[in-house]
Amino acid sequence: MAGASLLTLIDDIATVLDDVAVMTKVAAKKTAGVLGDDLALNAQQVAGVHAERELPVVWAVAMGSLRNKLILVPAALLISVVAPWLITPLLMLGGAYLCFEGFEKLAHPLLHSVAEDEAHHQALTAALSDPATDMLAFERDKIKGAIRTDFILSAEIIAITLGTVAAAPFLSQLTVLSGIALIMTVGVYGLVAGIVKLDDGGLYLSGKDNTALQWLGALMLNAAPYLMKTLAIVGTAAMFMVGGGILTHGLSFLHHAIEQTTAIAGNLPLVGRTLALLTPTVLDALTGIVAGALALLLVTAGQRGWRLVRG
Repeated sequence: MAGASLLTLIDDIATVLDDVAVMTKVAAKKTAGVLGDDLALNAQQVAGVHAERELPVVWAVAMGSLRNKLILVPAALLISVVAPWLITPLLMLGGAYLCFEGFEKLAHPLLHSVAEDEAHHQALTAALSDPATDMLAFERDKIKGAIRTDFILSAEIIAITLGTVAAAPFLSQLTVLSGIALIMTVGVYGLVAGIVKLDDGGLYLSGKDNTALQWLGALMLNAAPYLMKTLAIVGTAAMFMVGGGILTHGLSFLHHAIEQTTAIAGNLPLVGRTLALLTPTVLDALTGIVAGALALLLVTAGQRGWRLVRG
């Protein structure tokens, strides 16, 4: 009997782990939209930091990210127990924020002039060149800003993950949320460390005597800025797709409309199968763009109204 009980326990644990693995995989897929933006934002946060201080800054932000998740994961589990009805509104709020953030990036050239961006860049360059600048204070400000940004992005990741495992048992929720929090932190900041040191690695290889290594070093140096731009573009597109997808799943009329449109597209000759695969993603992204535009209009109007009230 004891042996049978042990085997039953092992089977139960294996079943739980299998369910957790599936849910973790689904949650990771759903949070991928935030990941690209998280990478780009955190890599940009260390811009202006001296090369020898880049990795310590990334490490400090990573530790701050873990602290953020130590707050967010228990809070998410508490919500799932005390007020599970809050999960969908929080998920919708997170989706709307993703769309807003994505559209704000698209609208940046319209909201900020080239002169403003150039003035900011020159001010940063002048501060770094000034011997009187307190570099430790500068680093601390960078780290605090990055940790604040991480808190918002981590909250989005945890909210999306919580929505994925909302119907699961508490142990599975705890395992998946903790696993995603750890995977995302290690993955994001490990990649950020690699990205910010890519140019240094290229410079090191360029100084070698070996022609192949010199060629590889030159390739890395040339690729670094394009990699950052690509991450930003992919991250923004993914934000619309993921954010829009969250909103369409939360609004039943939109969800049904997309299902019907996909079914119609799937019945078309020759291209039906391809259109059936692309239609939901395209419509989710379009929904995200529209939602982001509306959110930006509301936020901009609210900011202007607040400034008028304050005089």
